[in-house]
Amino acid sequence: MRVRRLRGIAAAAVATTALVTACGGGNSSAGGDGKVQLALVAYSTPQAAYKDIIAAFQKTPEGKNITFTQSYGASGDQSRAVAAGLKADIVEFSLEPDITRLVKAGLVADDWNKNATKGFVTKSVVVIGTRKGNPKGLKTWDDLIKPGTEVITPNPFTSGAARWNLLAGYGAKSNKGTDQAAGLTYLDSLLKNVPVQDDSGRKALQTFTGGKGDAILTYENEAIFAQQNKQELDYTIPDSTILIENPVAVTKNSAHPKEAAAFLKYLYSVEAQTIFAKNGYRPVTEGVTGFTWPQPAQLFTIDDLGGWSKITTDFFDPKTGKVAEIERKLGVATEK
Repeated sequence: MRVRRLRGIAAAAVATTALVTACGGGNSSAGGDGKVQLALVAYSTPQAAYKDIIAAFQKTPEGKNITFTQSYGASGDQSRAVAAGLKADIVEFSLEPDITRLVKAGLVADDWNKNATKGFVTKSVVVIGTRKGNPKGLKTWDDLIKPGTEVITPNPFTSGAARWNLLAGYGAKSNKGTDQAAGLTYLDSLLKNVPVQDDSGRKALQTFTGGKGDAILTYENEAIFAQQNKQELDYTIPDSTILIENPVAVTKNSAHPKEAAAFLKYLYSVEAQTIFAKNGYRPVTEGVTGFTWPQPAQLFTIDDLGGWSKITTDFFDPKTGKVAEIERKLGVATEK
């Protein structure tokens, strides 16, 4: 078990659902000056990383005439928005099913994940964050279900981060899914200790750093984000936790497929992956140096739990899923 002290998030946190435009402006079609504007639609947490990545990309020969609009929000909400018509040339989400939704809608090619990293552009792990000094001694999964302990985690029916968080606890307490009953019993106890469920991982972090809760389940990179923004808190990487893998893709209906593909390729470069690493993400490509990433003793993947297709149906179907059933008993919304 590894414990780290972090100093974190600025009081004025960035709004996660905002639509922002990168410097340089531009139209959605190439103009007489040769400039092209691409639309990036992503989940809430990598906004700071993309600010620096886009600036670096625009200094390359491939990116010098490209500007961006950027939209950030809860992963599931962003995916549904693109499926409903929100313009996107590049999409990055918290978890694979949010890309799969767009494949089924005919908006992303079905071979989007046929590269060396299986379509994933960053990695992370689920951690337990606590107040500075960890006054309640919350270091393990069992600690989070103690009576009177408030745990912050977002709504799994809007937030990809929430699904990762719950599956980390489920996998740890079910022996990687081999004892489903034990894992679901754990989730029932855990969710009873969650006083509020925000719609995204970034909003949940804001809730916690604003003073609510004794612990927060979050991405390792979110805890590092907190450190970089001067808010003091501790975090523990549990002995048993899940490997988070974040997917990225270019849309089939992009008006600028060549430029979108160039940006996608750049995201896998050592330069871009180093920027991701500086923002707390574990890189997916070789050659990124200067970072040390602790390895949990029992690190498991979504495939160890049966894969996203099975897990999404069995756990997160808003009407019949096992997590939906737990949430409804608590009065939490499971449908948008």
